[in-house]
Amino acid sequence: MKELVEVIAKSLVDDPASVVVTEEEDDRQITLGLTVAPDDMGKVIGKQGRIAKAIRTVVRAAGGVKTDKKIMVDIK
Repeated sequence: MKELVEVIAKSLVDDPASVVVTEEEDDRQITLGLTVAPDDMGKVIGKQGRIAKAIRTVVRAAGGVKTDKKIMVDIK
């Protein structure tokens, strides 16, 4: 999942070197933290959060097949 979020984010931003994805896992959920450069934050969030929602939807759909845990994407 971490690699999927990283590939999606790097394709959206102007500064792909600044994209950092962290992964935290516990018994019930997996939390993916996405950090980008401040100038690229709007590109990752999108108008009215549409891009962020699409990223979360794709990750949940891909992760639901592999694991029974809830997957969260936190954009920082």
